[in-house]
Amino acid sequence: MEIGVYHNLTIDRQREPGLFLSDENGEEVLLPNRYIPENFEIGDSISVFVYLDNEGRPVATTDSPFVTKNDFAVLRCNQVNNFGAFLEWGLVKELFCPFKEQVVKMVKGEWYLVYCYLDETTNRLVASSKTNQFLNNSVVKVEEGEEVELIVSYPSELGMNVIINNEHLGLIFNDEIFKDLSIGDRIKGYIKKIRPDNKITVTLQKPGHKSIEPNADHILTVLKRENGFLPLTDKSSPEEIQSKLELSKKSFKKAIGTLYKKRLIDLREDGIYLN
Repeated sequence: MEIGVYHNLTIDRQREPGLFLSDENGEEVLLPNRYIPENFEIGDSISVFVYLDNEGRPVATTDSPFVTKNDFAVLRCNQVNNFGAFLEWGLVKELFCPFKEQVVKMVKGEWYLVYCYLDETTNRLVASSKTNQFLNNSVVKVEEGEEVELIVSYPSELGMNVIINNEHLGLIFNDEIFKDLSIGDRIKGYIKKIRPDNKITVTLQKPGHKSIEPNADHILTVLKRENGFLPLTDKSSPEEIQSKLELSKKSFKKAIGTLYKKRLIDLREDGIYLN
């Protein structure tokens, strides 16, 4: 029975330690008494997460972990010993991160972006903060302009590194970042450019003219929220525009032009008014 994922299993029988659950192949796993639902019948189907207990035996739980096998999450370090760190992930047994899988030595109470994987040697789920090793850009499965799922990874001098679709490494340049980003944030983005060496740059706005309409809608939404007025003009600084709208000045001016042509707004010396 696969470790580290959810299974829909059949309640086969009840014994002193708990319920024994089985899959279509007849493989069994124990659901300890502490997780038994109040109302059940033999033969019912139940969704459980399967992992190894402290003695290395497969066990089921109805608790939901913060991360499953082959996925990323930001987890808190609960303790550190001579072998590594132990992370809080929503289950009774903490998730182990050995020293060799830590970018920097983990500290109790701090939070870290990690990847959860199955250690083939021990058959146990472990964590690694060396997330780049689980990403592959040798074969790029995205296209320029495509909308993608991003996980904010770590900052660099050029910008913010991101994980694309849980598969590729990408970069958002500093001049493309118009809102606060924290490590582990899950956001949508767009593939801006794929270089010949398969390095990928990402933008948080739809490239080119495709971004005008969504940005215009965003400005309208903010105007309505602000009682029909924004103290912004084409002379406003990029910092002011970023603070109020999370847009670049270039994107702001394009969107304002669209709204003005449609007579949805009025542009005055002191700012933008909603018509």
